[in-house]
Amino acid sequence: NPVAHSLSPVIHARFAAACGDDLRYDKLEAPVGGFAATADAFFAGGGRGLNVTLPFKTDAWRWTREHDEAAAEACAVNTIVKDGGRMRGCNTDGMGLVADLTANLGWPLRDARVLLLGAGGAAAGVIGPLRRAGARALTVANRTEAKARLLAERFGVAALGLDEVGAGWDLIVNGTSAGLGGATPPLAPAAVAGSRCYDMGYALDGATPFCRWAARAGARAVSDGLGMLVEQAAAAFALWRGVAPSTAGVLAALREAA
Repeated sequence: NPVAHSLSPVIHARFAAACGDDLRYDKLEAPVGGFAATADAFFAGGGRGLNVTLPFKTDAWRWTREHDEAAAEACAVNTIVKDGGRMRGCNTDGMGLVADLTANLGWPLRDARVLLLGAGGAAAGVIGPLRRAGARALTVANRTEAKARLLAERFGVAALGLDEVGAGWDLIVNGTSAGLGGATPPLAPAAVAGSRCYDMGYALDGATPFCRWAARAGARAVSDGLGMLVEQAAAAFALWRGVAPSTAGVLAALREAA
C-alpha cells in the first residue's frame, strides 16, 4: 500500500509466457493494519502465492509460521508460498539485489564499504546477502537513529543517524520509502560524491528522486532498483513454479517501454 504503480504483474506475465506456464498474477492492495485479513481472504479464495511489498514485509513475517533462512534472518517476508495447508514465508530481496549489482551492473561487492539507508523490512532483507557477497564493512543509517541501531545490533554492523553520514563509501543503497512521495533522504551531497549509488525503488527510465539527486551530487554511478525487482521476482517465480526464468530480456523490455 500503495500498489497501483507495481510492475510485478507485467514481469510475472512475461516469465509465465516464456516458461509456457499458466499463471495469473494481480495487484492486491491491503489496508494499513489489515495485512492478515487480506492474506487470509486471498488464500481462502484459492490464491497460490503472494509477493509482499511496503509496508507489510514485517506483518507477513508474523503471519507466516514457517520461514526460509533469508526471511528468518531478516524478520521480513516478501514472498509467501502455499505448501499444502502451510504458508511458508521467504525473502528474495537480498538475492535480487546482489544479482542485479553483480551480474547486471558489474559493480563489485568484494571488500566494499557499504552504506544502507533505511531500517525497515526492505533494508533488513538485504544486509545478510550483502555481507555474504563480500562487503567488507556495512553501516545502517536512518532518520531515526535508534531504529538503525536496533537493526544494526541484530546483524552486528554499525549504525548512524542520517545527519552523521560522511563521505568514503564504495556503495550507497537507498532502502527508504522516501521516493514514493518524491523525496530523498536528507544526506549531505558530499556523502555520495564518488560513490556508486543504488535505489531499491525503481522507475522505468531509471530516474528515481534518489538517483537524480545522487547524480547531481557527484555520484560515480547511479542505478535504480528495476533490475532488483526483476531478479527477486524470478526467484519468487522459481519458488512457486519450480523453474527459474531468464531475466535479461524482461529487464530490457521494461526499459524499452520507458
